[in-house]
Amino acid sequence: MKLSEIKTHLATAERVNFKLPTGAFVPEHFHVTEVGLVTKHFIDCGGTERLEKVANFQLWNANDLEHRLKPQKLANIIALCENKLAIGDLEIEVEYQSDTIGKYGLYFNGEDFELVPKQTACLASDDCGVPAAKQKVQFGELQTTAQACCTPGGGCC
Repeated sequence: MKLSEIKTHLATAERVNFKLPTGAFVPEHFHVTEVGLVTKHFIDCGGTERLEKVANFQLWNANDLEHRLKPQKLANIIALCENKLAIGDLEIEVEYQSDTIGKYGLYFNGEDFELVPKQTACLASDDCGVPAAKQKVQFGELQTTAQACCTPGGGCC
């Protein structure tokens, strides 16, 4: 999700809920302790220089159980960061503490914001010799295809 999308959702939202991949919710007394610009400048394993930028949101739980972040307050925080940090319409990455700091993508399901797990990947699989993923097909599907083909008039001969 990009910054422009979250701002659109916040404009009509009644509350701000973040749903974890487990189905549980971030406690409703969470704080957004950071909204920032994160730049990652690196060289991948194939030797290609890369530059990635994301808008980073950090969620944190405190002991102030009565705290509730309202949609307009989060929209104001985003606007301030866009202005002061010159953040463009970037993808949002959310940090949330579990066993360690987890990084998530963000999705809106019409009611709640969902934290979507991020995965590592080889960015230079051609250079590294990583084989392409094979398509997984159910054995039963193969039999159905073969049966349809190997019938009189099926065109397999």
